[in-house]
Amino acid sequence: MCVAIPGRVAEINGSTAKVDFNGNLVNVNIGLVEPKIDQYVLVHAGCAIEVMEKEQAQEIIDLFADLEAMA
Repeated sequence: MCVAIPGRVAEINGSTAKVDFNGNLVNVNIGLVEPKIDQYVLVHAGCAIEVMEKEQAQEIIDLFADLEAMA
């Protein structure tokens, strides 16, 4: 099973971006998509695979938080 996680684009440098995952900034390859700063991207294995609407991203973020709280 593969898991992709949404994060907010904080900075763009060519084909990479710093993506904010709940306060953790991670370098992500954005070669497959064209996000803008403050948009959300769905990230799998270090690559952004989809640009998402904030509301959709927040639903997934909340779901992961609920799952973590249950563990």
